This record gives sequence, C-alpha cells and structure tokens, in this order.
Amino acid sequence: MTELTCFKAYDIRGQLGLELNEDIAYRIGRATGEFISNGKISSIAVGGDTRETSDALKLAVANGLMDAGVNVIDLGMTGTEEVYFSAFHLPIEGAIEVTASHNPIDFNGMKLVRENAKPISGDTGLKEIKHLAEQNNFKEVADKGSLTKLNLLPEFINHLMTYINPLNIKPLKLVVNSGNGAAGHVVDALEDKFAKLNIPITFIKVHHNPDPTFPNGIPNPLLSENRSSTSNAVKDHGADFGIAWDGDFDRCFLFDEHGEFIEGYYIVGLLAESFLQKNKGSKIIHDKRLTWNTVDIVEKSGGLPIQSKTGHAFIKERMRAEDAIYGGEMSAHHYFRDFAYCDSGMIPWLLIAELLCVKNQNLSELVSERMAAYPSPGEINSTVKDADIVIEKILATYESDALNKDMTDGISLEFENWRFNLRKSNTEPLLRLNLETRGNKVLMEQKTQELLNLIRS
Repeated sequence: MTELTCFKAYDIRGQLGLELNEDIAYRIGRATGEFISNGKISSIAVGGDTRETSDALKLAVANGLMDAGVNVIDLGMTGTEEVYFSAFHLPIEGAIEVTASHNPIDFNGMKLVRENAKPISGDTGLKEIKHLAEQNNFKEVADKGSLTKLNLLPEFINHLMTYINPLNIKPLKLVVNSGNGAAGHVVDALEDKFAKLNIPITFIKVHHNPDPTFPNGIPNPLLSENRSSTSNAVKDHGADFGIAWDGDFDRCFLFDEHGEFIEGYYIVGLLAESFLQKNKGSKIIHDKRLTWNTVDIVEKSGGLPIQSKTGHAFIKERMRAEDAIYGGEMSAHHYFRDFAYCDSGMIPWLLIAELLCVKNQNLSELVSERMAAYPSPGEINSTVKDADIVIEKILATYESDALNKDMTDGISLEFENWRFNLRKSNTEPLLRLNLETRGNKVLMEQKTQELLNLIRS
C-alpha cells in the first residue's frame, strides 16, 4: 500500500504527476463516496477551478463517486465558496471543489465538505478517506450513481445580496482583479444584479478572464509581486478601493484608495466591529498568528474573542462549536455564520463597500488608526532545511524572556510590547513568521529583522 502524500491537514493538495493524477482522483472520489454514503443513496456536488487539469480531475472524482453509488451534481467551473453554498443550499450529503487555490501551476487538489458544508479535515474524516483511497479495495455497489449538471449561480448571487442593504450603497468605483482565476463569472453576475437593482457600483476589471496558463502570475495577492496590477489600477482610475482574489476566490485582498495593500489582519478587526455593532455580545473567532488588534476591538465592541488553531477546517469547526457570528484569519479567510460558518471571498468586500458608504469614510481612514496601534509587517515566509530545528533554536533564544507561551499552533511567544508566532505551513515547505507590537513601528522592524536573521542563518 503506497502512501498518498497529497492528503494534508485539512484538504488535498499535491504536485501533478508525482502526488496527484486522474487515477488517484478516482480513488479519492470512490473513497469519499464510500465514506459519506455508507451504503445509502447519496448525492454529492462537484466543482472545479480554472486550472488546466481541473476538468479531468473533476471527471475522475465524479466517476469514482458514481462507482460508489453516489449521484453526482456537476456545478461546472466554480470557486470553492460556490461548492460550499451548494452543500447547504441543496439537499445533498457533501461537495468537492477541485482546486489548488494559490499553489504553483503544476499543483492541484481538492477541498471536501459534508452536508450543510461541514468541513472534512484530518480530525473529521479525511484520514479515513485517505486510508480507503490508499487501500484501493472498494465495496461493490449494486447500482451506480448518475451525473447531472446544475447552474447554481443565480441562487448564489441572491444569497450574496442578503449581506448588504442596497439602499445604503452610494456611488463607488471598484477595481476587481480576478487574477485570471475563477472569480470573474461571479463579478459579472453581481454587475448584472447591481444594474437591475440600480446599485451605483462601477467595476474596473483587471486580469478578468479565466486562463489556466496564469499569464499574469499565480493568483496569490499575498505575494508582493502580484499586487502592482491592482494597486496601479486603483491609482490610475481614482477608484474607491481595490479587490484581488486568489485562484478559487475563497479569499479576497483589499487595497485602499491610494492603492496601498491592507493586511488581512486589520480587515478582520474591521468586520468584527461591523458585526458587533449590530449583534452585541456575539462571539468572534480569530487565529493565533496575530491577535492583539482583534482582541482589543472585539472586547471594546462588547463581543467575546475566541482563539482557534489556524486553517479553514479548524476555524469552521470552532465557529460551529461556538455558534460564532464571524471568524477571520489574517491570511484573508473570512467566515460567516449565515454562510454555514464557511469562508467567502465575496461577502467581505460587499460588507466593506457598505461600511464605507454608511460611515462616509474611505478605507485608509477606517484602518489607519488600528495599523498604528498594532503595527505588523505581515506574514513573512522562509524556506529552511529543517523547520523543527529552526523552531527549537528560536524557542531557546526567546522563551526565557517571554511572559506567555503557546505551542498549540507553532510557537507563540508574548512579551510586554511585542509578540510573534512562528509555524510550519500546512500546505508548503515553509516557515511562516508573524509579529506585532504595541504602537511601536521601530520595535516591529527591529524584532522582525532579528528573527529573520536567526531563521535564515
């Protein structure tokens, strides 16, 4: 039995040919169907992003599901959140998105959910599916499943519109950068909806059409080299703000009216405050990488901040357990109770657009005070030979002076005026550093360089 290395902590992702191919995709579909249906008649939706191999892998998954007796609903080319939507909008037992999100062009993968978009992670079924797929010894079923195609885009757009009050929207000009990924068709559908409802939002479209060759770079706006196209368009067109998505658009990244990139950390605080203004006492979930700004805002706004392990499956599980109204990660994943506790890359910018109009402020004004109160350089990645040795070295250097230590998600050390988190990536061979200070940008720069010198030496 050969181990399938494409199974990660909370999804499936691997290099094409070496870790993932159509045969493995078939086995994953067959294993998922067997795990979810458990001999009962079930339906599972499948969608795929714009990558060149996504259609073929999606068909292989579908064939595996059908051979397990599962009826398959093909949603076509979709973003991940459209697949999540199908799992709580339709009477089905699960859904699968074929995507590698922001990974290199020679990668692909899958994200899996059960009924009502409940996540399937290592703790909730992914290990069992991996084991079944590796064994490759499946139960025979009397009746194979069927395949039907379904366009859920109109229903998805109607759901997105429930998060804003159209009467609040004043004229806005927005740059939208789909990165040649999957977001473009949703932007076009929203544009049509806005026109019918007389919502005065104008889109300036950048890298709009899906293109599996990614001629403008892999759609990952966390990479600084991928930000200039959005930033320049905001400045050139005098836009109110800019939005850029990753490949499967479950994350969105925002740029202010000056074209400056806004770290996702500060957007978490902004959205938390927005929800708590309408829902006093609600719970807000956040990850452990950067915390001080979020905790400060949530507590001052009458909410309850709750920390969770980093990663979309873990955040969703905690969201459900706490019945939290909103959850956010500084990596630009934003989760909503009314979206079955799932992450969306479309809901955040709609809420921010409405917030700008209601407060009559621009985006830089909304975040500048918080950025000054808790400055952070953003997440910095380092490729190292042995991540565990580096983490032990950092721990030995700083632990004795720390006021607090948390080891549940990498290492988090907290001092009087600064703190940092260092963790291994769940999806890539990287060490990720996050750091913040209490209102001291010079200290932030000093400690960041100090840590990077140790990590990379």
